[in-house]
Amino acid sequence: MDIDTRLLRFFLAVAETEHLPRAAQRLHVAQPTLATQIKQLEQQLGVELFIRSRAGWTLTASGKVLADEVPALLASWDRILRDTKSDASRAARVLRLGCVNSAADGYIPEIIQVFHRLHPDWQIDIHQGGWTDPTAGLDEGDVDVALLRLPFPGQQQYHVRELFTEPRWIALPDNHFLAEREDIAFRELWDEPYVASPAETGWWRDYWMGLDSRPADTAIIGAIARNTEEWLRAIANGYGVSFTPASTAATYAHPGVVFRPVHGIGPTRVAIVWPDASEADPVVRYFIRCCTDIMGHSAGDGRRTS
Repeated sequence: MDIDTRLLRFFLAVAETEHLPRAAQRLHVAQPTLATQIKQLEQQLGVELFIRSRAGWTLTASGKVLADEVPALLASWDRILRDTKSDASRAARVLRLGCVNSAADGYIPEIIQVFHRLHPDWQIDIHQGGWTDPTAGLDEGDVDVALLRLPFPGQQQYHVRELFTEPRWIALPDNHFLAEREDIAFRELWDEPYVASPAETGWWRDYWMGLDSRPADTAIIGAIARNTEEWLRAIANGYGVSFTPASTAATYAHPGVVFRPVHGIGPTRVAIVWPDASEADPVVRYFIRCCTDIMGHSAGDGRRTS
């Protein structure tokens, strides 16, 4: 019997939440679609996996067996896919680098230049991660190593080397009553509506609303943005404010938007991140060393970690 791994991922989301609407939100699919997919999986297996009720979806005995086994199965399949893609890129002498916006934009040309001194015949293929992919391709096995902002969802399953820290500033409409201030207290921003990334980004979204440092029930979402242009436009139109790295002020100037320092909230951190599949690769290890030497030593007021 062949089972689509997508059905298993849908099943696991419902099993973990025991709530169809929350699972659908996490998966970014419609509830009827998710319910149909679960029914299809049950029909293929010939067993009932959930007891449906108004209170939620509860696993049956058969469902519990499947829920215990599926995470390891999916993790193994994901590892196989990552290894397969990684081996193909190495054969072609291509190092696949993932980056999230502004994490290391100013350093990448120098990093590549130094890397090419020892590996002139290798190509660097840069994958720019969007707002809905804070791992910049790592989770899909599309990159060998990535320059990311911490924290990000699933961080514990990767090798992480922190390179430097950077203050979190606030992006405001230029007509906001705090826009004329040179420095803003974090507590003054608790009651503001925020321009946030989509719900499926989970606590990555929460972090950029400052919810790592204040009560969750203080969060007000004024608009959703899926990329930098949507984000800047929403702020300029007065739909909300948003935390952002200090470097964004120089990188993403936009009419109607101002950036101001904030005190009372911790900084964002930039790290080089890689999966187990890249751990023993000497070319990837050398690239990591280039990033550590250049960014760890040169990153302004940031700090280097081993």
